[in-house]
Amino acid sequence: MNTIIADTCNPEIGNSANIGYYRVNYLDEGQGDPVILLHGSGPGVTAYANWRLLIPELAANYRVIAPDIVGFGYTDRPAGFEYTLESWMDFVLQFMDTLDIGQASLVGNSFGGALSLALAARHPDRVRSFVLMGAAGIRFPISQGLKKVWGYQPSFQAMRDLMNTFAFRGENISDEIVTSRYQASMRPGYQQSYAQMFPEPIQEKLDALCLPEAEIGRIEKPALLVHGREDVIVPLDCSLHAHSLLNNADLHIYSGCGHWIQFERAAEFGRLVASFLDANRP
Repeated sequence: MNTIIADTCNPEIGNSANIGYYRVNYLDEGQGDPVILLHGSGPGVTAYANWRLLIPELAANYRVIAPDIVGFGYTDRPAGFEYTLESWMDFVLQFMDTLDIGQASLVGNSFGGALSLALAARHPDRVRSFVLMGAAGIRFPISQGLKKVWGYQPSFQAMRDLMNTFAFRGENISDEIVTSRYQASMRPGYQQSYAQMFPEPIQEKLDALCLPEAEIGRIEKPALLVHGREDVIVPLDCSLHAHSLLNNADLHIYSGCGHWIQFERAAEFGRLVASFLDANRP
């Protein structure tokens, strides 16, 4: 394992691990059974920005590992990397191998949920259980909210508008979060790589994150599906349909909540995920 512990005052920057020809930035807290948190695809996202409130809740009893997925955050954006579901799955598997993690539970938000679902279907030996929060991975006509996310053009006001879209009550999202996400989206090279991930026609890019329903139906790993009823990015119907396909899944719906459950219902979400993980310990 080739890992460097960073000395930095920026909480978004944690440890650094080399995967082949590029470096991965990741947070690593707690001890015990490993839980890997996979963030969403919003502009300026980092593992810290996405999971800052959930990590302390889970780290009391688990080893919680949250990488900046390749193409996002402070992980390298290697030239020539193909941003596809298969490549992102390979990234997670190589990352786990680098940290000598044979099997882990996954918690995936939105894009990270689609990735978690695909890993549970195609690499079940590496997944103990998984949580999908506002997850993609089920086919749906692209929403206006998701069009706004993937079509982001950097400005502070555009980022504020996005935060208002993510949350049911966007006015509760602090200026600190907006500023952090905006500044991250302005780092050199970020917008260019972000535009490469989700170019037009974006419906095709969204569909490429989805699995055939028959494949989802063969997943046997324990799953928890969580969705905000007022989510305008990934509609609630996606989790309802995924729940109907999965053999071993529970579903929890939060009312008065949008796409950002981890902020809007942070304490309740943390307890729910911890309880699910406890129930599915090896």
